[in-house]
Amino acid sequence: MAPGAFVCFISLSVLGLHNKVYEIEEYYHRLQIFTENKRNIDRHNAGNHSFTMGLNQFSDMTSEEFRKSVLLTEPQNCSATKGSHVSRNGPYPEFVDWRKRGNFVSPVKNQGHCGSCWTFSTTGCLESVTAIATGKLLLLSEQQLIDCAQDFNNHGCMGGLPSQAFEYIKYNNGLMTEDDYPYKGHDDTCHFKSTLAAAFVKDVVNITSYDENGMVDAVARLNPVSFGYQVTADFMHYKEGVYTSTRCKNTTDMVNHAVLAVGYGATENGMPYWIVKNSWGTAWGMEGYFLIERGKNMCGLAACSSYPLPLF
Repeated sequence: MAPGAFVCFISLSVLGLHNKVYEIEEYYHRLQIFTENKRNIDRHNAGNHSFTMGLNQFSDMTSEEFRKSVLLTEPQNCSATKGSHVSRNGPYPEFVDWRKRGNFVSPVKNQGHCGSCWTFSTTGCLESVTAIATGKLLLLSEQQLIDCAQDFNNHGCMGGLPSQAFEYIKYNNGLMTEDDYPYKGHDDTCHFKSTLAAAFVKDVVNITSYDENGMVDAVARLNPVSFGYQVTADFMHYKEGVYTSTRCKNTTDMVNHAVLAVGYGATENGMPYWIVKNSWGTAWGMEGYFLIERGKNMCGLAACSSYPLPLF
């Protein structure tokens, strides 16, 4: 250990998995932030809420540092998205979870300190639709999207949208695997090789903005669905339960995070929810997943949702 370096023992002993080393002065600064976050977590958990909070890898960050670390630098505006998904009338199952239908959902990944959530939502969805169609689950490259998809209004670690990433894959003639184009977690030059493309998009299906029933239809009948929404500070320490918030907006112009809906259900008390795969590693939330209230366009989750049609 370098002279003057100090391990944040409190964070490490409480979390057991976030080994961080700080200079002494920085350690005390982080300890103050950690203590305040712990106080807010305890205050929330003492109240009557549908979800609980817990310590995680973000607990020594301020909410602003958290935002800059993992969220889109500028909120994305999905208002131009035109719906092309055609819903049926149902009926639909009361509970859907694509993780339990077969080997159709890849393991939770970790975007690190890069606003690349949109790439993980994109690959997660294309991985699933391809696996559902072929029976083969491939792990696809987020880094290719970071490096190569700028012509489709995506901006690497600064942000993008899954629908625009699907368009890139469609017109670029494919996406490479994670093994052939591994994740670095920062912007780099494009190294796409068409001969190594492993997954392809025939077309992009957008669900009409605010049509949450359309999302239910797609997830129930077809496949997981990518969507964006607004993350605010009260989501940072989500641990388990059904997330709901009065802090976030539900408009198309405040989207700052993209994830993957892999199913839906309802609590014993009848509260409907989405089952959502995040990209902050398995130490966050419910082993990398979270539940969020369904049917109210919570935090704008129905503002821009989409999925690709795979090409073989």
